[in-house]
Amino acid sequence: MTGIATIVGGGVIGGGWAARFLLSGWDVRIFDPDPEAERKIEAVLGNARHALPMLYDTSLPPEGALSFHADLGEAVSGADWVQESVPERLDLKHRVLAQIEDAAAPDTLIGSSTSGFKPSELSAEFQHPERLLVAHPFNPVYLLPLVELVGGRDTTIARAKSVLTAIGMYPLHVRAEIDAHIADRLLEAVWREGLWLIRDGIATTQEIDDAIRFGFGLRWAQMGLFETYRIAGGEAGMAHFIAQFGPALKWPWTKLMDVPELTDGLTQTIADQSDVQSGHLSIRELERLRDDNLVAMMRALKGRDAAAGALLNAYEQALDPPAGGPAFRSIDRVIPIDWTDYNGHMNESRYGQVFSDAADAVMRHIGADQDYIEAGMSYFTVDIRVRFLNETRAGERIVVDSQVIEGARKKLRLFHRMLNEAGEVLATGDQLLIHVSLETRRSCLPEGRVAENLAALATAHAGLPQPDPSEML
Repeated sequence: MTGIATIVGGGVIGGGWAARFLLSGWDVRIFDPDPEAERKIEAVLGNARHALPMLYDTSLPPEGALSFHADLGEAVSGADWVQESVPERLDLKHRVLAQIEDAAAPDTLIGSSTSGFKPSELSAEFQHPERLLVAHPFNPVYLLPLVELVGGRDTTIARAKSVLTAIGMYPLHVRAEIDAHIADRLLEAVWREGLWLIRDGIATTQEIDDAIRFGFGLRWAQMGLFETYRIAGGEAGMAHFIAQFGPALKWPWTKLMDVPELTDGLTQTIADQSDVQSGHLSIRELERLRDDNLVAMMRALKGRDAAAGALLNAYEQALDPPAGGPAFRSIDRVIPIDWTDYNGHMNESRYGQVFSDAADAVMRHIGADQDYIEAGMSYFTVDIRVRFLNETRAGERIVVDSQVIEGARKKLRLFHRMLNEAGEVLATGDQLLIHVSLETRRSCLPEGRVAENLAALATAHAGLPQPDPSEML
C-alpha cells in the first residue's frame, strides 16, 4: 500500500513521519514555512536512511518522491494522509487544522501528532470533527513503531490502522479520550520523579538515566510493565505480586501528585548535569548513537520473534521479494550495525549468514518452504567455501545473486556472488546442499514439485557464465 502523505510541520516529529512514509515507498509532501525546513528534513532523512534499512533482512520498497510546498492547500490537495505536526499550541493547531480540513478531500485521513491534546479539543472548530484523529508517534518515528490512535470514526480508525501497519508501525487504539493518551502519562510519572530526585539532590541526570538503561528499561523494552511484574510474582503470578507489593503503594515513595517548581536554579542544575553527561557529543552524534542502539536491540528481539521484533518480521514478510537479473536475486539488504566487529567491518561469520539466507531464499523459490519442511523434508548444507574479497561495512547495501550449478536428484549446488551497489564482488560462496528426510535424517530424493522446480531453475541457469574453477570447492 502506497500513496501520498502530506506532512504539515517539518520539525523532529514531522521529519520522522516524512522519513517513515518516504522509506516505505510513499510520495511525501512537506509544508513548513521555516526557511530551514528543507535542511532539517534532509538531516532526519540521513539518519533514517542509515538506520531503518538495517532493521530488515530484505530491501525496503523504492523511496517515494519528496517535495516541498509553499502553499498549504497545494500540499494537502489529493493527499491520502495528512499528518499535522506543528508545535503544541492549541490556537496554532486550530488554525492549521481548519486550513487542512478546507483543502483536503473528504476521504483524506487527517492525523495530529499531538502528545497531549484530545481529539475533541483539536476538532472543536471542524465542520466534520469525525474526520480528525490523533496519531501520536514516538521519536524517532522512523524506527519506533508505536502510534497511539485516538478519536475518529470506527471506519477512520480501521483505515488508519491499515495504513500504519503497511508502513511497519504498530497502531494502538486508545478507546477513550484522556489528556496525554496512554504512553505519555506513564512517561510523565517517571519524569516527575526524576525532577524531584534532582531537586532534592538525590541523583544526577546521568544516575537517573543509568538506573533506567541498566535496569528496568531493558525489561520494559521487551515485556512492558505488567508482564514484567507478573514474573516478579513467581509461580503464583500477578495476584501474588500485588498482594506482596501492593501495600507499598501507601508508602511515601513517590511524589506523583506534586511537581517541583522549575525554578531558574533547578533548570540550570538539570542543564549543567546534562552537559556533563552528554555535552561531548553533538545532537547528530547522539541521534546516530540512539538509532544504532535501537537497531541492535530491535534486531535482537527480531531473532526471537518477540515484542517489536515480531512486528519487524511481519512487516518484512509483507515486502516484495528482490528483483534481479539472469541469476536468482536471493538477497537485497543493508548490513546492520550488530553484524560488524572491532575492525569496523562485517564479521566473517556473517558472510556465512548471508549465504545461508541466500540458500533459504532459493529453497523457498523451488517450493522447499516452511510447509515443505513441516511435512518432513528439507536441504542440509554439507560443504561450503567462502572467499572474502573486500570489506563490507554497516549501512552498506548488498545483493546476492545465486546460481544453480547442479540441481538433480539429491544435490543442490549453488554459487553465490555478494555485490555492493557499485557492482563490486565482495565475497563468493560455493555451497553444496543435500536433500534429506527430517524423519530419518538421511538423504533422499526431493518431492516431485520441488524436483521439477529445481530442474527448471538449473536449466535456466545452465546458459549463464560459469564460475572460475579457482572459486569452486
